[in-house]
Amino acid sequence: MATRLLAANFIVYLLVSATYLALWLALGTENNIHYTTLWAILEYVCMPASGWELMMHPWALFTSMFLHQSFLHLLSNMVWLYLFGTIVGDLIGNRRVFPLYLLGGLAGNITFILSAQFLPGIGTHALGASAAVMALSGAALILAPDYRVMLMLLGEIRLKYIVLVMVLLDLLGFANQDNTGGHIAHLGGLMMGILFVFRLRDGKDMAEPVNAILDYAVGLFAPNQRRPRKNRKKPQMAFKGTGSSKAPQHRTDNIDQSFQEKLDVILDKIKKEGYDQLTAEEKEFLFLASKK
Repeated sequence: MATRLLAANFIVYLLVSATYLALWLALGTENNIHYTTLWAILEYVCMPASGWELMMHPWALFTSMFLHQSFLHLLSNMVWLYLFGTIVGDLIGNRRVFPLYLLGGLAGNITFILSAQFLPGIGTHALGASAAVMALSGAALILAPDYRVMLMLLGEIRLKYIVLVMVLLDLLGFANQDNTGGHIAHLGGLMMGILFVFRLRDGKDMAEPVNAILDYAVGLFAPNQRRPRKNRKKPQMAFKGTGSSKAPQHRTDNIDQSFQEKLDVILDKIKKEGYDQLTAEEKEFLFLASKK
């Protein structure tokens, strides 16, 4: 799922770049008319700070989280999207990655527009996948804080320190009034990711209603590809060492109990030693568990 989200963001970026090129060829560069025309168009799909403008363009709540201002902006977001999206998908299932991305971007946009009503220097519009990516980072942080990540030039670093640096950069940016609205949106996305995992532990899967809407939409536009409905059970995943889910206390199925115990051991190993230290059998078991 992380790969599909990367592809979607790159495709949108290419479409915006193609529009920019077409305007440059058609209008020329005098007084930057091609650039100002492009942004006049993008304002219809960027997240506005004005509530009235949002009512005119409500789709901006979602379209803005797939837009990027520059290639470097896109690239930095996509690197972290792939990293955190892969970790979250491995630990709690790929069907929760896209819903969390949407919920994180939505939380960031709502945080942005609310803060714009009370704080100065927020900006008139926001765009980018950063809040959605921060939601994935927040979820990964709670799921496996000691997950080891290999970074170029820096070596192995625990995930919790990567997220800590990202949060500190947002706080410093906010304090220095540098892209204030963006940094506030990032923190809103982070909190959504953390809330998502805590709710999942309590047996409340916030991804389910999002997936239900997506499945319904797929059924409308591609009836033959509509996913078969399954009898859904409340999530019973326990995250050993960081809390436990409120799963039913009376388990009569010894197979289910053995499965859960093995899953707990693997999750505990990831937190202590990192995903790369799992055996091929443990990785396969974790992959199958994420599909349940």
